Amino acid sequence: MGVANHSSMGDFILAGFSNQPEVEVLLFGLLSIFYFLTLVGNSTIILVSCLDPRLHTPMYFFLSNLSFLELGFTTSCVPQMLVNLIRSDRVISHLGCVAQLYIFLWLGATECVLLVVMAFDRYVAICQPLNYLTIMHPRLCFLLATVAWGAGLIQALIQFPSTLRLSFCHTRLVDDFVCEVPALIHLACGDTTINEVQMSVSSVLFLVVPLILILVSYGHIAGAVMSIKSSSGCRKTWRTCGSHLVVVFLFYGTVSAVYLHPKNHYAQQKGKFLTLLCTAVTPMLNPLIYSLQNKEVKEAVRRLARIGRDLDSGDLLNSACLKSTPRF
Repeated sequence: MGVANHSSMGDFILAGFSNQPEVEVLLFGLLSIFYFLTLVGNSTIILVSCLDPRLHTPMYFFLSNLSFLELGFTTSCVPQMLVNLIRSDRVISHLGCVAQLYIFLWLGATECVLLVVMAFDRYVAICQPLNYLTIMHPRLCFLLATVAWGAGLIQALIQFPSTLRLSFCHTRLVDDFVCEVPALIHLACGDTTINEVQMSVSSVLFLVVPLILILVSYGHIAGAVMSIKSSSGCRKTWRTCGSHLVVVFLFYGTVSAVYLHPKNHYAQQKGKFLTLLCTAVTPMLNPLIYSLQNKEVKEAVRRLARIGRDLDSGDLLNSACLKSTPRF
């Protein structure tokens, strides 16, 4: 199905790199590996954060939220990408496109706010260490996580309906891998002024403002780190914060390039690679960045693996957990 008439309920076609089949063969293999590593890595972060009492802290609570978010985000689009890479028609149903668009809007905005929350957590931990557990008590952590998920939901509820009302006159060939707002605006034949204004406002509220807040937080953190006299403490602080900063720049760099680029063919082609990076590569890298840079996560994985090997006794897991006191 290559051409569709002016019907609001017709299927869409996700073009991807259909004009470069040799690229798509390579992409299928890479995306399969990336998706598998994303599932394993983020599931591991969630598992160790829940099962190891030593990781029952605000930092790992927010990191678990991020991993859960990444699992939903990548699962909403990568399986469809893989199917389309080996299928000739590349059709996605209207309902499937709608669901993908909604999940993208919701989870994308949620991650923008959640990364600010994580930066605030690091700011309190480093700049107010004596009051950290008093400030970041469980009720506040749950409230901040709820605000992040709720803000993403509200932005999706605002931008989603206007995107659905776009008119697609002659073709429903989406020149991308997923149904997202920039690709659908590029496809529309009617007036898209309202949609572009909404996207600009949303980009400022969920990309520019959060990034400024994160940079301000890390400005204060940098000042606090400079005053640390212990070199080992300074290195540990930079390792912990460096992991978050790498995730921030990966996420905001790719998303900003996709949502702030002009509407022209070259930018649209470049946007495909950025979409792949945002939806498949970044969710895979997040758990690797945190686990490779964080000794606590690696030790927790080793402890759970050791417990798993020794689970001949039914009380072993309980006794191992009782040895450590939760800090959160």
